[in-house]
Amino acid sequence: MRLAFTAGPDRLRFPRDATAASRRDAIHLLNRAANLKTFKALGVRDDLIQGMEELGIKTPTAIQSEAIPFLLDPGTDFIAQAQTGTGKTAAFGVPVLMGVNPEFRGIQALIVAPTRELAKQIGKQLFRFTKYCSTKIFVEVLTGGDHFDRQCAALQRPTHIVVATPGRLLDLLDRKALSLSSVKVLVMDEADEMLTLGFKKELAQICEITRSRQATWLFSATIPEGVKRLITDYMSPQAHTVRIDQAHVVNRDIAHRFVVVREKEKTARIAEFLKHQGEDRGVIFCRTKAGATALSEELAEKGYPVDVLQGDLPQLERDKVLRSFKKGRFQFLIATDVAARGIDVEGLAFVIHHQLPDQIDYYTHRSGRTGRAGRKGVSIAFLGHEEKGDITKLAKELGLNFVEMR
Repeated sequence: MRLAFTAGPDRLRFPRDATAASRRDAIHLLNRAANLKTFKALGVRDDLIQGMEELGIKTPTAIQSEAIPFLLDPGTDFIAQAQTGTGKTAAFGVPVLMGVNPEFRGIQALIVAPTRELAKQIGKQLFRFTKYCSTKIFVEVLTGGDHFDRQCAALQRPTHIVVATPGRLLDLLDRKALSLSSVKVLVMDEADEMLTLGFKKELAQICEITRSRQATWLFSATIPEGVKRLITDYMSPQAHTVRIDQAHVVNRDIAHRFVVVREKEKTARIAEFLKHQGEDRGVIFCRTKAGATALSEELAEKGYPVDVLQGDLPQLERDKVLRSFKKGRFQFLIATDVAARGIDVEGLAFVIHHQLPDQIDYYTHRSGRTGRAGRKGVSIAFLGHEEKGDITKLAKELGLNFVEMR
């Protein structure tokens, strides 16, 4: 998938003798003085700001305020512990776009993501940011499930930014379809998820292949041992590190609700809720593939317009389901957490949790599918009686107010 971007005039300039550390410190202090309330104060160009504002991104989130000033400074290694839903794509995407030289034909930035859906979402978001810019920048999104030969052909044209999943990227490198010799910045998004999906070896290879890069930016919801090893082996000991606490994670335009129900009544209660939604659309999350499939079949039998997205589906079938949902061919999507990584569907009114997820950051990811671009949304958890304590813990960890529905 190929996108054409644009870039505008240069950003603020520093004296030639200014060190990287002094530039970082100066920007950091200036932004603190400005209370980090605007993208302009962070150093973002006006043309990109205009593109973000059209998407409803008007005030920097915590991760954007912390990341952007540092990432605009060339050569800075950066580690961010931040969950999905915190605005990570803009946090690294805007500095990537501002750092590209459109006149140089080679690949200057590489963004690696765990899933096809997330990679395409990142590419789409970058494209939207540049709507009001002038000079074209080209990005190629390289993922499994897309036609291999077409990707090889597309890479023969000028390509400034690559967004890729690890496996497909290495396959194309083996075919000598692209070169990463001119990559200045390597971004690893959702690093912990990539390791969970078994990409440890591939990430190490990518880091080795791009050894001549100037900077490595790593974003991860958690920092387990495998991520620590990546940091130790491939990043500077002086890498700037930030951790966005849970209270900054969840979108405040989302109302959080829960319903306590007996397990055998859960499907009936969810169906009752869906019955009263009119034309509103939403996603229902299940923990397991079997649970998602079973719930889909039960709701379909009751006449509800649903389909399911889970990991056992072939990639082409997953694409078809997601495309149909985006086009409004059915109203409710049932999904597992991993299969739903990167879902970006506009105008979703609600999210339902058939069960609470095993990890707190998965709750953030799930609920973040609604309440986007300034719209209001609701996140509803259907709980067994034994799970009420989990809601209390979740509310405390995320700084949320959960209201019980009867």
